[in-house]
Amino acid sequence: MSGPPRLRPYAAADEDVVVELWRRSWQQAYPDIDFSARVDWWRERWRKELVPNASITLAERAGALVGFVTIDPRTGYLDQIVVAPEAWGEKIAEALLAEAKRICPQKIELHVNKDNARAIRFYEKHGFVITGESTNPLSGRPVFAMRWEPPRSRLAREPSPLAGEGGAPERSDGEPGEG
Repeated sequence: MSGPPRLRPYAAADEDVVVELWRRSWQQAYPDIDFSARVDWWRERWRKELVPNASITLAERAGALVGFVTIDPRTGYLDQIVVAPEAWGEKIAEALLAEAKRICPQKIELHVNKDNARAIRFYEKHGFVITGESTNPLSGRPVFAMRWEPPRSRLAREPSPLAGEGGAPERSDGEPGEG
């Protein structure tokens, strides 16, 4: 497959295919965990936590689901980017992350398993920084907290040459034109 995926909003009729993609993708990433045994838990979490609170965007190629992203537009928390294992490395995650940044242009925060080096590299490549460490309360796995903020313009970062100490503009008490 090639070319950018088609992005579209999630609809309730997509639930089964989305849940199966979640299972397949996580099973490929963590073969030591039985994700089939977690499908009922995931479906409940999907229905009760993500669907009511997140903006969910699906990525398709040739009418087939190849990925999705869930992000809370109020908080900027990105809960999931999931890509079909057969489409890994095909810029699906990049398209989904770009959509998440469009939805939450001020900041995005997420947690990523510390042992998921592929995902950590991906997020760092796209401007995320590690801001902390904790343990996932559900899995018990150690995670990194990561955050993305848009780059500030050069003008916003550098103080004005007209600014005095503390960044405040210098004032002249002289007559106009005396500078």
